[in-house]
Amino acid sequence: MKNLFLLVALLAAVPALAQTTKKTTAKKATVVKKAPAKATTAKKTTTTAPKSTTVATPAPAPAAPLTQAEAASGLREALTTGVTKAVAFASEPDGFNLNDDIRIQFPPDAQLVATTLGALPLGKQAVEQATNLLNRAAEAAAPQAKDIFLNAVQQLTLTDALSLVTSSQKDAATQLLRKNSEAALNAALRPSIVQSLDQVGANAAYSKLIERYNKIPLMTPASTNLTDYVTKETVDGLFILLAQQEAKIRQNPAAQSTAILKRVFGGK
Repeated sequence: MKNLFLLVALLAAVPALAQTTKKTTAKKATVVKKAPAKATTAKKTTTTAPKSTTVATPAPAPAAPLTQAEAASGLREALTTGVTKAVAFASEPDGFNLNDDIRIQFPPDAQLVATTLGALPLGKQAVEQATNLLNRAAEAAAPQAKDIFLNAVQQLTLTDALSLVTSSQKDAATQLLRKNSEAALNAALRPSIVQSLDQVGANAAYSKLIERYNKIPLMTPASTNLTDYVTKETVDGLFILLAQQEAKIRQNPAAQSTAILKRVFGGK
């Protein structure tokens, strides 16, 4: 009987034991979520080179070769400009008198007159006064020379204009004008010189000195005629000034005042 009660107790305890065992042996399922991997990709640094804004400039087209007609036109223009400026300079007060390049002295055959009388009392002052008046006569006649010179420029034949333009002589055109026109220029200017010598009193002052000189014993008499000499010296002076102007046009871009002068002499 005792054993029977023990068996019943054991049978009653079995379900509870089984349920407890089941609870203690069952493992709690744990789901471990893996953290999402952080993006480790570094930001891509993009360096964009600035676009070049420089636009290639096309090379200028080569200038067309200078023609004979252009060269002749340019030379005439240079001479015309030179004559205008040369006459303007020569016509100014003391344009001849204070310019050592063109100042007119006593004629060669009267140099002894200046030397001899210049050594006498008051003689030097009289010689200087007469010399000044010779230059005043040239200055007075210079304006009349402008049209004479310009006419000679227009009549100038420039068959070799291209070689003149490229000449190493900076007064090549002036030399050609002088060669072809000097005699005619002297003849055309002579009447103006005659008039100006009388107007400024050069003839009277010079004649007085010559008469005084010719009275000195044993001296070879000197001529009192100034016209041909002063005419030649005036024309010479204008050619010298013209040559200077031509050289300036050839060498100085600032003096190339017109389109044709720039075209002909701009690349020199």
